[in-house]
Amino acid sequence: MAQPATDPTAKKPEPRPAGPGRPGDPPAEAAEAAMGLDMVLVDAARGPLRRLVPPAGTALRFGTALARKPGVLARRSGELARELGRITVGRSELAPGKKDKRFADPAWTGNPLLRRAMQTHLATARTAWELIEDADLDWQDDERIRFTATNLVDALAPSNLPVVNPLSLKAAIDTGGRSAVEGVRRMVRDLVTPPRVPSMVEPDAFTVGEDLATTPGAVVFRTPVFELIRYAPTTETVREVPLLMVPPTINKYYIADLAPGRSIVEHYVGSGQQVFMMSWRNPDERHANWGLDTYGQAILDAMDAVERATGSATVSLQAFCSGGIIASMVLAHLAATGRLDRVAALSLAVTVLDWARAGTVTALMDEEAVHEATERSRKKGYLDGAQLAEVFAWLRPNDLVWNYWVNNYLQGKPPPNFDILFWNADTTRMSAALHRDFIEVALGNALTEPGKATMLGTPVDLSTVTVDSYVTAGIADHLCPWQACYRSTQLLGGDSRFILSTSGHIASLVNPPGNPKSTFQVAGDTPADPEQWLRGAETVQGSWWPDFTTWLGERSGAEVPAPAGAGELEELAPAPGTYVFDT
Repeated sequence: MAQPATDPTAKKPEPRPAGPGRPGDPPAEAAEAAMGLDMVLVDAARGPLRRLVPPAGTALRFGTALARKPGVLARRSGELARELGRITVGRSELAPGKKDKRFADPAWTGNPLLRRAMQTHLATARTAWELIEDADLDWQDDERIRFTATNLVDALAPSNLPVVNPLSLKAAIDTGGRSAVEGVRRMVRDLVTPPRVPSMVEPDAFTVGEDLATTPGAVVFRTPVFELIRYAPTTETVREVPLLMVPPTINKYYIADLAPGRSIVEHYVGSGQQVFMMSWRNPDERHANWGLDTYGQAILDAMDAVERATGSATVSLQAFCSGGIIASMVLAHLAATGRLDRVAALSLAVTVLDWARAGTVTALMDEEAVHEATERSRKKGYLDGAQLAEVFAWLRPNDLVWNYWVNNYLQGKPPPNFDILFWNADTTRMSAALHRDFIEVALGNALTEPGKATMLGTPVDLSTVTVDSYVTAGIADHLCPWQACYRSTQLLGGDSRFILSTSGHIASLVNPPGNPKSTFQVAGDTPADPEQWLRGAETVQGSWWPDFTTWLGERSGAEVPAPAGAGELEELAPAPGTYVFDT
């Protein structure tokens, strides 16, 4: 899940309104066609900067479509020329959005030259989005052009120029030029090593096991693929049915165990839940053949180990992002083999099972691109985590590239310390086989058709997964659009409770109680249309964590005295274990 993390100092994305939006913003497109895990995995192998240039065929069709509409082209050109004229004489009313921090400094509006530079950029960007809309391309070409335009428009903003951005000039004056020297030093350091984007956090900002991943526990089971961490109970009684957490296979597990007070695990344990966590090994070329079956078997092995540790024949599962894809397939395998009674409940967090317009690999990548991506990871034995981090950064360039470009390089300042961004930079590799398998499942949207995908030799039919499910998504998630996450409720066979949290991919998860701005939306049923669900949903103040622990508690059996140890299993190492430190 090495995802575009959310920096609290950065501009927060919003769902786009219908029709023209803020100046410089693209108009509303299909909300769920923004990004996708499938596209990320392809781009990471091939290089994200390819997105700066659209495929030749798409560019040709775009140009041809506009050439067939000379009146439209002339009208847009005239509108732009008139707006540029108003900008030149100082009569333009173009202004950035209130949350657009690129132009927040008063100099952008107070200085006539800077104001004109800003307005020229906004006017040109607006014309670009209008022309794309006017071209009326099919959805694939439309997505390709929009991706290219977004990256180019963001890159060409005057706020990225050191001789133009007032923050850069002020820093140079205030420090006697030292900010410029420090900015160059930081740029050189970042660009000589992957992921070759501005650092979002200092490498020594946190220490895993000291100020992150500190919930007390121990590794009680280990295989070549994962370690199993049992967290020590903190209540006198616990729920009889334990919870097994399945983290993403991208980045490390401690996104669920960040700093005290911001740890999902800490909250669950404090609510009287027995909690076990899988910590994946960071694969290298020796593990190239670890595919979906390898990771699916690992979940079954973890379930067996939890039973030995607790004596409970059933477990509940909570899985995140790519871990949720694997867990869902494992439950279909259990249903097909008559063992679904081993699972009491399923929770899927920011997980997409239906890729119909959820990702963009079919829009942005052709068969040659997919083959090239999988072939590159096959030859190397893995997909490098640094390459994934680079792609994730370019998914939201204003927030995750240019924001830090200005801070780190133009102002010569260190980035602010933020635990989520430290986790985001603590990258892991993905085995070549898993990389291939994920792309194949997504490209064929295989989980929506019974039997099109398999897990451990068993055809996957998600409708046979009849346990109750708790499905969460983030309303501003660029990687797993909430509408796509919602469709999991239609694929799974049991009763579903869908929660729509605030913010994006990771911030929707790391959402502890106590934040007065936190809300989530929930409804009493899950109709087929996600927009119908949204219209009927109520907004609840606070975090969804307590709602989940209540829901889970109702499905976790009776309260029993908290156990003192791990049953038949021995403690092998204190939490956070050893695999989490693999580099």
